[in-house]
Amino acid sequence: MTTLNRKHLLGLEGLSAEEITLILNTADTFKEVSERPVKKVPALRGKTIVNLFFENSTRTRMSFELAEKRLSADTVNFSASTSSVKKGETLRDTAENIEAMKIDMIVMRHSVSGAPHFLADLLSSSVINAGDGAHEHPTQGLLDLMTLRERWGTFVGKKVVIVGDITHSRVARSNIFGLVTLGADVTLCGPPTLMPPQIESLGVKVETNLARALEGANAINVLRIQLERQGKGLVPSVDEYATVWGVSHSSLQYAAPDCIVMHPGPINRGIEISQDLADSDHAVILHQVTNGVAVRMAVLYLLSGGEVPEEDTSREPAARSKVLEGKEMV
Repeated sequence: MTTLNRKHLLGLEGLSAEEITLILNTADTFKEVSERPVKKVPALRGKTIVNLFFENSTRTRMSFELAEKRLSADTVNFSASTSSVKKGETLRDTAENIEAMKIDMIVMRHSVSGAPHFLADLLSSSVINAGDGAHEHPTQGLLDLMTLRERWGTFVGKKVVIVGDITHSRVARSNIFGLVTLGADVTLCGPPTLMPPQIESLGVKVETNLARALEGANAINVLRIQLERQGKGLVPSVDEYATVWGVSHSSLQYAAPDCIVMHPGPINRGIEISQDLADSDHAVILHQVTNGVAVRMAVLYLLSGGEVPEEDTSREPAARSKVLEGKEMV
């Protein structure tokens, strides 16, 4: 049996290829569970998980809630807008009071980079980063990796282009760490004003010309153009961004014939990605959302101390899932 010897998931930076592969293999199993008529297993029965969200979220929050409920955990949802935070309570006091209620795990989203790391050093509960500022979004990175691995099997020799606002994107950073660790070639593309300095030190290439960046690409991960930041003058206008860096069907002429298109959502249609491309057969956006539930089930299960069988290609996911359900637990 194999376990993930970590208490927290704060980012993909520093995770080994073996650790990432363990999470993805476990997610494959839980995806099979989610396709059953009864989408529930008792793997986390008796565990209490708090979703501590200080930022708005649709996909990530609902995905974690579904993952927790499908694992039979008890779930509590925290909303900053209706909490004592509005009365001036600090993050530390909020978290320590929640933990005093004898919970087991915290899933946290916060606008400040490093906030989940702060709680991980402070609390005895496991902490999962659901997005911190412009730092990382590890489960989004993992579900993107799962989506690509389903298509390719291996990352070696594959080229992934990440297009958009790299500077402010936690999704980009988690993807970079995961893709580089698993052997993919990564190219970043976007306006120079939205490209972090010395980002090449992470093992990626940088190209500001979209056509050159997409040459031979096997996958394009299109990032949201963050409209709330446009008042800072980082690009001349949204229309110019769409003209120069927006990804459309015509962009695919430079990529590999079987190139797939990804987007973490929410989508600004007609800006960073064209309407027809977002709904085309090249796009795997809804597959990413489906895989997000399986990935988050895997992370919750493994961080709770769950064990999975040693990799055995002769066993089908349906057979392996019996172990994760507790039917073969010793």
